[in-house]
Amino acid sequence: MFSKILVANRGEIALRVIRACKEMGVRTVAVYSEPDTDSPHVHLADEAVCIGPAPSAQSYLNIPAIISAAEITDVDAIHPGYGFLAENAHFAEICESCQIKFIGPSPQAIHSMGDKMAARELMRKVGVPIVAGTQEAVKGKEDALQIAKKIKYPVIIKATSGGGGRGMRVCHNDVRLVSALMTAQTEAEAAFGNPAVYIEKYLEKPKHIEFQILADTHGHTVHLYERDCTIQRRHQKLLEESPSPAIDWKLRKRMGDMALKAARAVNYVSAGTVEFLLDEDGRFYFMEMNTRVQVEHGITELVTGIDIVKEQIRIAVGEKLSIRHQDKIPLRGHAIECRINAEDPANNFSPSPGKIERYNVPGGPGVRMDTHAYSGYKVLPFYDSLIGKLMVVGRNRGEAISIMQRALDEFVIEPIKTTIPLHKEILKNPIFRRGQMHTDFIQRIMGEWSDKNTEESGTTSASEKEK
Repeated sequence: MFSKILVANRGEIALRVIRACKEMGVRTVAVYSEPDTDSPHVHLADEAVCIGPAPSAQSYLNIPAIISAAEITDVDAIHPGYGFLAENAHFAEICESCQIKFIGPSPQAIHSMGDKMAARELMRKVGVPIVAGTQEAVKGKEDALQIAKKIKYPVIIKATSGGGGRGMRVCHNDVRLVSALMTAQTEAEAAFGNPAVYIEKYLEKPKHIEFQILADTHGHTVHLYERDCTIQRRHQKLLEESPSPAIDWKLRKRMGDMALKAARAVNYVSAGTVEFLLDEDGRFYFMEMNTRVQVEHGITELVTGIDIVKEQIRIAVGEKLSIRHQDKIPLRGHAIECRINAEDPANNFSPSPGKIERYNVPGGPGVRMDTHAYSGYKVLPFYDSLIGKLMVVGRNRGEAISIMQRALDEFVIEPIKTTIPLHKEILKNPIFRRGQMHTDFIQRIMGEWSDKNTEESGTTSASEKEK
């Protein structure tokens, strides 16, 4: 086992990794930016190194500073968490060259799945279904128009190096396509340093289903069943659940087998996630593979009893998976996660940084809260708005919904705005309760909920009411 691991991240995922290390008897090193001095992960780790000022480019994305911290503290390995450098093949290569183990897949696997077009082509070759679309980057306006004419509207523009909904635009006609193309390219360049985009047929009412993969260096590859990530806004997830209410065991077997095929196609090792779109006729299509631990990994842990972060670490050491046979992996009950973000959903999800003055975290049977916040904590404007992940598990989906509703009612975060009111509304919605939602769910209910919420708060103007 490693003797010391550096956690190249912040927030709740840094805490999650540090806690797993402590339980495994591994010492930890935290890195932090100057405004994160009082963040809990800094104090929970055995050692801590400041790596720069607030901007991510000068701290959590600063590879030389992170490697220097690793060398100064003499660590065996680096765990990147999710986001920041977690899917940076160059960072993984540098770790290898410095004789520091990168706790994640190989640089080759990261690169293969990081280029979305290359990943699509590889999946096509090995027989994993993909959505109709381009096999290479769009060359320009005329090329884009020809592609759309061939595969027919609606289409979606995607960044080849994309993620998190950036560099993505849905288009229903030529005018929108031409205007969105440049916008998507500019956004992709700013977010990923690569302006290349491709075009796919847009599925209008799909569900977003992902399969959790674990693979070791001994040839064992398994999945830990699926998570339903259909509830999202602008391709960013808000609420996830496991298992999916839309999938029976027959479909689960088919999709799971394809997820394993996708992982094996790149000789994948570590934890990862294969993501699919599922249409209304039960057909599914490969979307992408995330070569890291996911934000929502906790709900899979709740229904399988498998600690994914510990498995990641053991795999990196060279150990075998704790469960190596697919048919031995349990699936018990139903789990739901609500992402609690410092955003105001009634005001177009505007950021709501600031100091938390009242903070009461829910508890009780079936409740898990992964967070780095506390009373007096300052939500910083420099990083992701995630405050924490509220997770629950029940014997079935109905019980899980009831536990989550109770937990959300207990949750107090003031005075900043959060997504808690929206989650309460989602859980009450009959479409959600029947499990019949699609990826446009938030878009469809948001206007109605926002109007109602604004009126109840007494902020609707007379002219708005007349309309």
